[in-house]
Amino acid sequence: MSTSAEFSKKKDNLFTTLQTMPKPFWMVNIMEMLERLAYYGVRVVIPIYIAQADEIGGLHFSHIDKGIIFFWWAIFQSITPMFSGGFADRYGYKKTIAVSVFIKILGYILMATQTEFWPFFIGCCTLALGTAIFKPGVQGTMCQSLTTRNSSVGWGLFYMLVNIGGFLGPPLAHYLYGIGWPAVFYGCAAIVSLNLLMLLTYKDPAPGGEQVGNSLETFVKTIKNIFNLKLIVFIVIMSGFWLMFMQLFDMLPNFIVDWVDSSALVQSLGLPDWMLQANSQRAPQISQEWLINANAGLIVLFVVFVSWIVSRMRRVTSIFIGITLSSIGLMVAGFSMAGIMCLMGILLFSVGEMLSSPKMNEYLGVIAPDGKKGLYMGYANIPQGIGWAVGSVVAGDVYNEMGDKANLALDYLKTHQNISDISRPEAMNKLVEISGKSHQEVTNILWAEYDPYTLWYRFAALGIISAVLMIFYGMWVKKSEAPDI
Repeated sequence: MSTSAEFSKKKDNLFTTLQTMPKPFWMVNIMEMLERLAYYGVRVVIPIYIAQADEIGGLHFSHIDKGIIFFWWAIFQSITPMFSGGFADRYGYKKTIAVSVFIKILGYILMATQTEFWPFFIGCCTLALGTAIFKPGVQGTMCQSLTTRNSSVGWGLFYMLVNIGGFLGPPLAHYLYGIGWPAVFYGCAAIVSLNLLMLLTYKDPAPGGEQVGNSLETFVKTIKNIFNLKLIVFIVIMSGFWLMFMQLFDMLPNFIVDWVDSSALVQSLGLPDWMLQANSQRAPQISQEWLINANAGLIVLFVVFVSWIVSRMRRVTSIFIGITLSSIGLMVAGFSMAGIMCLMGILLFSVGEMLSSPKMNEYLGVIAPDGKKGLYMGYANIPQGIGWAVGSVVAGDVYNEMGDKANLALDYLKTHQNISDISRPEAMNKLVEISGKSHQEVTNILWAEYDPYTLWYRFAALGIISAVLMIFYGMWVKKSEAPDI
């Protein structure tokens, strides 16, 4: 999929490339880092808050309920930028960002105060809407601030700072969770509000297109421009990748709490209490947010270097390799109960993410016509929205049936003990009581009986299919694009 000509052009050293980035680029990167710090402070723990059966102070909704919430969260957060991107180009990036921050603050407050399904659902969708409006403003500024020469490193740096926010989110959530669940949401609202001050630190770059047309005309323009065959095919292929990708954040947290035994890691590494899972009924376990945080940690350390290394590689080639590695990593993470295997899978997944996700945004930014950068960055969120939305519903059903330990304990009690009048939060404790075994021993029995690891096969397979399709896509578009695209 690549030729020697693609690797023959002169490449600036990393330090020289960083010096070419203008002030708006750095400012919106800091803003994105703050927004992600707040967002992942909630996002990394919310699967537990929503659906974990034994979570003290949690909502105790079902995994199907969680899937419904995440489905609409995905729709609002990832489809809305298709429209808000065009408005960002039309009315200015800073105005768009300011509106989004106020909406996000409202979303966090609703999530902190509402515990019934529909009011909490509205809070999640409000946060998703604010995030959707935020993205094109920041990413449009990025596109206007970068050139083809420095875009690979620029997007890699952007992804690094995103993941600094993502890396700091879990310890923030862990600390605020110690105060109480509402504190998690209030704290994140306070952090995201800092971006209103950041807007005063730089001049809004010109979007580059004609600033004409009313709201209806902007909407029509947004719909019209998506009917580009290469763009549509790219969106369809990447939707499969995002369906697989989002399970690391939506399904793996519950899987870790239910099944993964990281006690050996805790003992061998001598981990402190603030990295351990609260209320664990087994031997001391690494908290799910810290295990998954290995993803953000590895990206923070290496994504800029990796982006520089692959800056001469065709973007679709890098995406193909990345999708393949992420798919394998996800399956490794859930294939065993051993904490070390879960950690290794997350790290492999992260390498694939560094090769694929920044390159997707970079690819759309490079092929976007002048004056349509924000619009195309809005389109960049569509595959994530489709994959996340569909994956939420599928994963909710799959995990509810094949992976939820409380549900499997209920089935085991009914099948082997003829007991059926037990609630989901009480199921494991009842099974421990009746069997006379420890919580970990009962977990081992359920693992051997129900093989919950098999639920990862279908998601990994879909990722591999997306990677294969990306090979054919790269062959198709190669004739009509410059060698370095």
